[in-house]
Amino acid sequence: MNTASSRRTLTTTTQRKNASMCQHQPACPTADSADREAAQLVAHHPEQGWSLLCNGVLIFEDTGELLPDGRIIAPHRALTAGQVAKAA
Repeated sequence: MNTASSRRTLTTTTQRKNASMCQHQPACPTADSADREAAQLVAHHPEQGWSLLCNGVLIFEDTGELLPDGRIIAPHRALTAGQVAKAA
C-alpha cells in the first residue's frame, strides 16, 4: 500500500546538528578552544588513521583535524630531534 499517509518524508541538511557529546564533569574543551585535542576519545580507529573526540573533532594520525563545523586544521607535527639537527 503506497498512500501519502504511509510515506515518510526524508529531509537532508548540509550541516550537522551538533549537540555536545561531552557528558564529563568538568566538561571537555570545546571544538573552538585552543586545547580542543585534550577532549576524551569517543571512537578510535588507528587502522584507518583517525579518532573522534567528545567535542566532535576528528583528529588524524598526521595531526590534521576536521572540526564539527567543517573547518580544516592543517597537520601540525612537531619537529623531531633529527629534523631539528638537520635544520641547524
